[in-house]
Amino acid sequence: MGKIRTEGVGEVQEFVDICDYAVGLSRMMNGRVVASERPGHSILEVPNPLGVVAVLSAFNFPVAVYGWNLALSLAAGNATIWKPSPTTPLCSIAVTRIISRVFEENGIPGAVASLVTGGKEAGEALVESPSVELVSFTGSERVGRIVGQAVASRFGKVILELGGNNGAKIRFFVTEAISHFSVVAGDPLSKDTLLGPLHTGSACDVYGQAIEKLRSLGADIITGGERYQREELQSGNFVKPTISLPKSVNPKDDIWSTEIFAPILNVAIFDELEQAIDWNNAVPQGLSSSLWTRDVRNVGRWIGPSGSDAGIVNVNVGTSGAEIGAAFGGNKSTGWGRESGGDAWKQYVRWSACTINYSNAAPLAQGVSFAS
Repeated sequence: MGKIRTEGVGEVQEFVDICDYAVGLSRMMNGRVVASERPGHSILEVPNPLGVVAVLSAFNFPVAVYGWNLALSLAAGNATIWKPSPTTPLCSIAVTRIISRVFEENGIPGAVASLVTGGKEAGEALVESPSVELVSFTGSERVGRIVGQAVASRFGKVILELGGNNGAKIRFFVTEAISHFSVVAGDPLSKDTLLGPLHTGSACDVYGQAIEKLRSLGADIITGGERYQREELQSGNFVKPTISLPKSVNPKDDIWSTEIFAPILNVAIFDELEQAIDWNNAVPQGLSSSLWTRDVRNVGRWIGPSGSDAGIVNVNVGTSGAEIGAAFGGNKSTGWGRESGGDAWKQYVRWSACTINYSNAAPLAQGVSFAS
């Protein structure tokens, strides 16, 4: 799908990591014992499996996202059905074959982690099925709204991980020694490649439309802005990384507020951190953000209640590359769902409150009595 080799290997490692994490976490998926106001009574809050979980994943992380969901879902005792992106079927088939083999070698039916390939019709069937207790969807904001409404209409549970539009706040300086450095584009399987092709030809069209929109608004295209002309790259979906400097910053404009799966960086120049935070928070998405600073006061402003409203608020770390020990997910139109992290498992269970009377009396709560 265009991802370079080291990123692909990283996805597989992330799948392994979340499985290791879930094994340990399975020993800590505890309920609670609640003190009762009635003598001779105990109250338990008990987590039980949901039943069937459907995972609808996107093309850009064709392995890791399924791993996040599958590992926690299995640890919670559920069966899982995976409907991957129709443009990355080979990844999903390979992963499912490995999982099924491991399950069956350990006496577990391989169908506990099932795979359904296909397009819109397959996804709709899972989303609308009353047999699916939880739908975890990763994809666009537009489709996410449809999925969320459909699942809610039948009172199912849903985890949404939707669009990202990540901003990094930084003072940017370039030394002469590296000022002429350029990203190497080419075969994503080559260890020297830093930039592979876009996912599809239509993604190249979206890239071109975004560049034209920037030019129409008078933006200065500092570098890039076109497809590669090298002969060996012309037959693929290769586009140049682009840095643009728009004339003004309007977070409501498409060039700032729309997620584009293409290497385009729009630069906004600010004087005060509060201005950058306002711009960061004005876009509809709220997945990831980062601030680069040495001033601890800026750190407090950035991660505090008046700082970034994204689900991931990094300091001196980029906006991508998540560790499985921390909750991953966004706010606002990104969907509010969380995958990975210590509390994410609670989304994959149903909770039962159980009051046990071990006394010889039958008192009611709140001191209610029907005796005359």
